[in-house]
Amino acid sequence: MRRFWWILTLGFICVVSFNAIALYHAGFKIKNIPAELPPRKDLRIVIISDLNSQYGSTEYEPEVDRAIALIPHWKPDLVLGGGDAIAGQKASLTKSEIEAMWAAFDLHVAAPLIKAKIPLSFTIGNHDGSGAIKNGTLVFPQERELARTYWQQRQDRLGLNFVERANFPFYYSFRQGELFFVVWDASTHIISPQQLAWVEQALDSTAAQTAAAKIVIGHLPLYPVAQTKNKPGEYLANASQLRSLLADKQVFMYVSGHHHVYYPGKMKDLKLFHAGALGQGARQLINSDEPPRQTVSVIDFKLDPLQIVYTTYDAATWNKITSDRLPASIPSIDGAIIKDD
Repeated sequence: MRRFWWILTLGFICVVSFNAIALYHAGFKIKNIPAELPPRKDLRIVIISDLNSQYGSTEYEPEVDRAIALIPHWKPDLVLGGGDAIAGQKASLTKSEIEAMWAAFDLHVAAPLIKAKIPLSFTIGNHDGSGAIKNGTLVFPQERELARTYWQQRQDRLGLNFVERANFPFYYSFRQGELFFVVWDASTHIISPQQLAWVEQALDSTAAQTAAAKIVIGHLPLYPVAQTKNKPGEYLANASQLRSLLADKQVFMYVSGHHHVYYPGKMKDLKLFHAGALGQGARQLINSDEPPRQTVSVIDFKLDPLQIVYTTYDAATWNKITSDRLPASIPSIDGAIIKDD
């Protein structure tokens, strides 16, 4: 009998201890869910970018998994990926290695969002399907073809209302609600004349002209914003002409990644949203002493009149990055990029 009570007591202690541990971890998770976002407006977009780790890696940083798990909590109407979903751009990678990276991306990022029925858009980056050309030939043809294969197999499950997708996944257009999106191939610093002709037509389309706002997405930014990326080839060539084109077509915002820094800027009426890296390699902003941070951003849109609210988190601490921690401006060849508050 005594032995029976010892076993019963021990079992009770184990159950209590297990529940205490479970409650502790649950409390930890709840405690670390970011505070509620600002009041929801007409449309909400989450922006993630530069998710990859070192070359060839099939692993993702815990911040990536944490952000993907939190996105349904925010109830966005759309998730935008700023490029570099995987860690390619290396000639020695085999087909099976590249396919393994896409399988890992699907497991960690795309499949959970698709399962949650959250529309997912993306732009191709230099590490997941580079369009770099040397002597008239693609430098990474296998990576580019496997990127095409991955996305084309999933295009009808992304939840996007495509307007034009003949060149999907490299450049295409879609409309979600009252917002019109053009995705161009800025995986290198050159936007081809063929693409630019298509971009003009897309921005002149009825779907674009009747939208409340036009947004263009590409991996490389127009101008350098990271201290270590301030050199040709790391931002778009002919930035002045490209910015003029976007301004002439009344584009509201250009969204980019690649520099691994978060900075919401503007030049005149064009907003330049620079998405920070959620994966490895966060960098430091020009004109800033703040340490590098992995980030994920939420943009809330009010459509009439058109207004936006940025909410960006440090993905390691889940503290909000407030505007006062960002430089007031960043210089460029065309004048200052002004912080967009």
